[in-house]
Amino acid sequence: MKGLKEKSLRKIIVTTWITLDGFLAGPNGEMNWVMVDQEMGQYEVDLVSSADTLIFGRVTYESFAGSWPHVPENPSVSEGEKEYARKLNSMRKIVFSKSLEKAEWNNSQLVREILPNEIASMKQEPGQDIVIYGSASIVQAFTDLGLIDEYQLLVHPVVLGSGKPLFAGIAKPAQLNLLHTKSFPSGVIGLYYAPQSK
Repeated sequence: MKGLKEKSLRKIIVTTWITLDGFLAGPNGEMNWVMVDQEMGQYEVDLVSSADTLIFGRVTYESFAGSWPHVPENPSVSEGEKEYARKLNSMRKIVFSKSLEKAEWNNSQLVREILPNEIASMKQEPGQDIVIYGSASIVQAFTDLGLIDEYQLLVHPVVLGSGKPLFAGIAKPAQLNLLHTKSFPSGVIGLYYAPQSK
């Protein structure tokens, strides 16, 4: 049994809200099209409960770091949201950025460049899965380097026409296998993919 345990690597999982036409946000970063229902909230809780490390680019990191640390003390949010916030706040966080001066959110580490050997070593460390939230530039770079094990795309029934695309700029096509799908009451569809090479 011990041998099996050692071979089980931590997975790097991308999770993101995305429009039907492939955008993470509108042209000016708008996210007002996002729909969250109770089942989607549970999806988020389950995902962070199966992980112990979060990876961000600068923009997503600053957005998360600007809001989640204060949620547990906010009397107007639900206990479920407070619990989710406490989990995020306690997790290890890695932010890849050449321009960010410091990363002050609890348990955050600022890294200047993506080194594939270091990511591969991190996947071999004992622990739970590693989650990338949004962060198009990081998703693109990790996709090009073959570092992503699973894509979990929460496709919203919204067409923006323009905005910030998830996969713009990848170096070569990525062939994916559909693992499964999930329908949410809001009309959002969860699409779960793994690279064919995995």
